[in-house]
Amino acid sequence: MKFVVDRIKDIPIALHIDEPVGTFPLLVDMQDDSSSCITGNIQGDVTVVREYENIRVTGRVTAPLALSCSRCLAEFTSFVDTSFTIFFRKESALTSATEDELELGEMDLLSSAFSGDEIDLTHEIEEQIAMEIPLKPLCSDACKGLCHECGIDLNTSGCSCSKDPVRIAFSVLKDFKVTR
Repeated sequence: MKFVVDRIKDIPIALHIDEPVGTFPLLVDMQDDSSSCITGNIQGDVTVVREYENIRVTGRVTAPLALSCSRCLAEFTSFVDTSFTIFFRKESALTSATEDELELGEMDLLSSAFSGDEIDLTHEIEEQIAMEIPLKPLCSDACKGLCHECGIDLNTSGCSCSKDPVRIAFSVLKDFKVTR
């Protein structure tokens, strides 16, 4: 999703996003790694406006997901819904610091540089979605997971395994006998 910088004035421009996952290389790589599966188009609305020398992009994007619970391994559907604000600054307008250490302000954390006469939002949109995909997805906060002995899903049924706590660190030494 690109827009021409010269067309951006003081009046906000609204853009609508409805793109397939294949448009976003980072999200395609994440699907190939099986870390997540986006099941539909990336949708959202973005507003672009010029503020002095900066271009402010404010938006909200959504994507449907199919995930596997990290506790019980059940497949479930979820939704990414994220809002963002990014300031774009012309690359020549950025000051280069000669110091070894530099303190970043809030504006530095929310800004990105661009060169040329077009800004491509593809990378920023895919980053926003990738950051919202959970590393350890849960089907619910109350998920009980799998039994560590028999492997049964404790959300659907109980098991008759021992509920005594297991101390794995020295459990191999419990039957150890010393003979002289």
